[in-house]
Amino acid sequence: ADPRDIEACLRIGQSVMLDNGAFTAFTQGKPMDVNGFWDWCDQHLAAPHWAVIPDIIGGSEAQQRDSLAEWPFPAHLSAPVWHLHLPIDYLLDLADQYPKICLGSSGEFWQIGTRKWTQRMDEAFDALNQKFRHLPWIHGMRMLGQSGNRCPLASADSTNIARNHKSRIWSPEEM
Repeated sequence: ADPRDIEACLRIGQSVMLDNGAFTAFTQGKPMDVNGFWDWCDQHLAAPHWAVIPDIIGGSEAQQRDSLAEWPFPAHLSAPVWHLHLPIDYLLDLADQYPKICLGSSGEFWQIGTRKWTQRMDEAFDALNQKFRHLPWIHGMRMLGQSGNRCPLASADSTNIARNHKSRIWSPEEM
């Protein structure tokens, strides 16, 4: 949603996740610029960096699959979002196709850390553990506060960082 810090991120980041801005578009009630995101990714996407495939927060499995079918980049540079309100079988299907998966809180599981949300996360990880000897890379969208807790997240992000630290000016020594 706000690409202005990409150059600094690419200079200082070991691996940078290119987020699609769906959360910002959703919370602001605006449509996401999918073509603009594709163009931006085309300029910056290369290993070890990766991008979150555009998703529809609160959307159906069919809508998510349509978005995946349109995505022009290879799976090893990409991560689909599995929203917690969607079927577990869809999560397992994504894990068969992609090395990284993002988990997004949605629907009745929107509020992170609630009992209902925790139970759904347990369901998801139980299903992944039953099917796969080795878990795929799981990235928690808006779940930085949950890292190190009961969910074995490989990475996580936070809207707090983007909202409250976006205007930080980096010194040359930090870059």
